[in-house]
Amino acid sequence: MSDKKDLQSSKSGQTPIQSSSGSMVDSFLTEAKRLGPVAGSRARLVFALDATMSRQPTWDLACQVQGEMFATAADVGGLSVQLVYFRGFDECRSSRWVVEPRALTDLMTRIGCRGGHTQIGRVLRHVRNETANAPVKALVFVGDAMEEPIDDLCAVAGELGLLGVKAFMFHEGSDPVAARAFQEIARLTGGAYARFDAGAPHSLAGLLRAVAAYATGGVAGLERLAARETDARKLLTAMGRRS
Repeated sequence: MSDKKDLQSSKSGQTPIQSSSGSMVDSFLTEAKRLGPVAGSRARLVFALDATMSRQPTWDLACQVQGEMFATAADVGGLSVQLVYFRGFDECRSSRWVVEPRALTDLMTRIGCRGGHTQIGRVLRHVRNETANAPVKALVFVGDAMEEPIDDLCAVAGELGLLGVKAFMFHEGSDPVAARAFQEIARLTGGAYARFDAGAPHSLAGLLRAVAAYATGGVAGLERLAARETDARKLLTAMGRRS
């Protein structure tokens, strides 16, 4: 395994998220550099996933449907996405910012799920620190569990809300602890909470399209999509607005 380079220092004193590395992921990073620089005018969105062992079906689903975010965003002006994931023992990593769905899919298919506890707090702090460098429009998080102090998560979520970063928390399953935490994070940031069924890929695809419409076109962009798509209407309603 090659040496891992820290993305940035954590203001909280926690171990920082690390940039994706390793022989398989390194090959992706080399290839991704050929895609050209990220356009500065593109909206930035962090796509974060729980990659602990129970998430393998959802990870595979996300690999299949994440390209629909880019397709929807392309109608408005494009989207720059960074993948963040956690798994195993104290492993939480981020990719470079990419503007091509193929690049993100290539990276995701090189990553396998491993057993471990959730690290949602590290994801939230990472988004906060990224926003200090350049505005992040939205955070998409996909997971099924929460095993951390909820008050700590809410404190950082409140900071994200003040920075204008909306968190869209997509919950697979019915765990009540995760539901409560995800709902509160969404509320504090002004984002939205939604449950989905991993057995129905169209649902997650629709939710990702809806977030892309918001990230690139604001509420007006989401409203336009909501006029023809049910999942976009659900997300709009969850944000406290009506189409």
